[in-house]
Amino acid sequence: MARKVLMMLIAASLLMGCSFNEAVGTVVAGVQVIHLGGKVMCQDCTKSYGEWTHGSQPIKGGKVSVTCKDDRSRIIYYASDESDEEGNFNMAVNKYINGKELQPKSCLVRLVSSPHLTCNIPTKFAGGITGVNLPVRPTVLYRDLVQYQLGTFFYTTPRCAKPAAGETHDSFDCDANNNY
Repeated sequence: MARKVLMMLIAASLLMGCSFNEAVGTVVAGVQVIHLGGKVMCQDCTKSYGEWTHGSQPIKGGKVSVTCKDDRSRIIYYASDESDEEGNFNMAVNKYINGKELQPKSCLVRLVSSPHLTCNIPTKFAGGITGVNLPVRPTVLYRDLVQYQLGTFFYTTPRCAKPAAGETHDSFDCDANNNY
């Protein structure tokens, strides 16, 4: 009797596992578009510490781009989007480019430009300058929606920007003719 119950449990679990895998495969296989989302914010270092860490302001019209490459490192897709009033951006990327399936891990999202008059220097926070690859797994996978939610990209003011190594400033340059 116990053997029959055990066999029925194994059979039931196999059937449930097969139907679950088929359902997930159908949902993922039917997806034609993947969505990329995130935020673009201004972080001003001239503010107090509390305002600097928690008081970042959204940038409307901050441009973000996505670049995807194929298995031979050739660019096969490029698009950009601008952030809304709340700093959110959302891009829809076709999953199939020229008949080939796009591999999300080969896509890089980065900051491009900011329309803000004083907050327009891209920062390294969350990979804004160098870009960030899409995560291995999507953040949202529901029916026909596949979305990768990225972190927040930040711009800052020129006053907060750290000079690059080897960069000189006119006020610190030494005149070669001075002997002191």
